[in-house]
Amino acid sequence: MSDAQLLALSPLDGRYAGKVDALRPIFSEFGLIRARVRVEVEWLLALGDEPGIVELAPFSAAGSDRLRALAKDFSTADAARVKEIERTTNHDVKAVEYLIKERLSGDTELGPALEFVHFACTSEDINNLSYALMLNEARGAVLLPTLDGLIDRLRSMAHAHAALPMLSRTHGQTASPTTVGKELANVVARLARQRDVLAALPMPGKINGAVGNYNAHVAAYPDIDWAAFSQRFVTSLGLDWQPYTTQIEPHDGIAELCDASKRIDTICVDLCRDIWGYISLGYFKQAVKAGEVGSSTMPHKVNPIDFENAEGNFGIANALFEHFAAKLPISRWQRDLTDSTVLRALGTAFGHALVGFEALSRGLGKLSVNPERLSADLDAAWEVLAEAVQTVMRRHGLPNPYEQLKALTRGQGISEQSMRDFIATLDLPAADRQRLLAMTPASYTGLAESLARDS
Repeated sequence: MSDAQLLALSPLDGRYAGKVDALRPIFSEFGLIRARVRVEVEWLLALGDEPGIVELAPFSAAGSDRLRALAKDFSTADAARVKEIERTTNHDVKAVEYLIKERLSGDTELGPALEFVHFACTSEDINNLSYALMLNEARGAVLLPTLDGLIDRLRSMAHAHAALPMLSRTHGQTASPTTVGKELANVVARLARQRDVLAALPMPGKINGAVGNYNAHVAAYPDIDWAAFSQRFVTSLGLDWQPYTTQIEPHDGIAELCDASKRIDTICVDLCRDIWGYISLGYFKQAVKAGEVGSSTMPHKVNPIDFENAEGNFGIANALFEHFAAKLPISRWQRDLTDSTVLRALGTAFGHALVGFEALSRGLGKLSVNPERLSADLDAAWEVLAEAVQTVMRRHGLPNPYEQLKALTRGQGISEQSMRDFIATLDLPAADRQRLLAMTPASYTGLAESLARDS
């Protein structure tokens, strides 16, 4: 670990730095500046293609390539130059504008276009589109593939253990049996649904001036349909056009993305806690890694640290997602600056979520089921067949079936023999009575196996 990592204030830049490398080029200061350069360049190119702007000739193919190269080839040295300019301007977006003008000033074709860089734009025209591009990139390149990998792993486990019976524990008490695979299939279904929600969410953007009315645009070129121009430009970036705004895009889309991410994290926390409990019950074993220490004083321990680490990181991510969703859609009058510093923390939330996903997947990879422990729990819980017996009794009209089984089972130890003795006394059709007599806690799993295999 480098000195920079040892001295990092955030664990995402220290202890967990290597786990969030995929997000660093997107959500870092470098990533934000690069996105701003891209938006500024594409805006200038779009202006050049507008026939109504007669003072700006369309750019040649080579000129367009040189412009786009400013963003495509953007380097940390370029970002450092922007920060150097910002020390004078004390304005981060203006510093980007000045960098672009600096790079174009010596270009014979592009130099005359300098004053159309950032033309009619407020800083938030550039910022909202930049963050939207960053979130879109993170969603497509990092978040969805990571989530898909987790879903695939859980689905494979659900199929592998589809038929392995397990005692349910509603309210922490013995309950109707399920299978290990079916319980994992439940999580697969939940995550798959939220994954589709996350993937389908629109990412809005706007470029309409200081208060959303195209005031400066119309003052300069009153005959251009600026709303249509704005829509074409925003959608050309792969974003959804937001026609009605104040100075800022209202951030409802970011709030929706945060809420969806929070639901996904919450499902993962639920899974972490359940697996933690099943490990405690002995239903799962964990692979032991040579050299690892479970406890500094108790040598025998193999702690479920991956699931605990995942739960903690998902919790941090969700605390931030909750704040983003509650705060970002609120802005005083036409604009206040409270969103600016909050938006800079987006990467922190997704970073902790990514650490959580990695820890959860690592933990799942260490698990192996313990069929002996699962079987022992089932064999000690013959009372769970009371549900099946009283339901068959109801079908055939026997008196007080629920009450009879309640008297037999509630708060009492029920053995295989006592349950079968009770079934033998029932006035049932022979086939139904025989089916109940042949039933065991391990076989009383309904459609669990097929449901797991269909996940």
